[in-house]
Order: sequence, then structure tokens, then C-alpha cells
Amino acid sequence: MKNKVSPEVEAQAMKMAKGTQKAGQTKEQTKLIAQGIRKGIAEYKKQQGKKSREMDKQRKQKTKQQENESTETVDQTSTTDSTKILPWILLALSWLGFAGYLLVFGI
Repeated sequence: MKNKVSPEVEAQAMKMAKGTQKAGQTKEQTKLIAQGIRKGIAEYKKQQGKKSREMDKQRKQKTKQQENESTETVDQTSTTDSTKILPWILLALSWLGFAGYLLVFGI
């Protein structure tokens, strides 16, 4: 599988190869140097793409983890709200039961 390189990269590689050309160096040698530079640029781009994907994965994992933590916090908050109401309901029911007892059996 051959790496596809843009024409701009090819031109830049050839310019760099010609810039470092030594006296007595043949065109074939210059082309080989330019080819090596192109391969180096392609490899660099591949590595940067890989790093970018890894960083994106880590960023997504962090956001997912933060969403899970915030959901757990909301669940805990709703649970504590309902447990705060329960004693008051039980107190009201007990007073109603006591009042009902007094009405039925009359003191």
C-alpha cells in the first residue's frame, strides 16, 4: 500500500532536497532524498493523526465519566429529598390516627 502524499508535500520535499544538495550529487540521489523526506512527512502526519485520535478518546472518556458522576449525584440528591419528607408524612399520619382514635372511642 503506497502512501498518498499531496502535491504540496512533494514540492516541499523536492525543494528541501535541492536545498541540501551537495556538489557532485546526481539527480537520482536528489530524488531519493526527496522521497525519504516525503516518507518522513507522511509518517509524521500518521503519528500526529494517531495522537489526535488517542487524545480525542481520552477527552470523550473524561466527559462520559463526568456525566456519569453528575448523574450519580442527581440520583443521590433525589433519594435524600424523598427521605426528608417521609418522617413528616409518618408524623402527620400518626397524629391523624391519634385524633381518629379519640373521635371513635371518645374520652
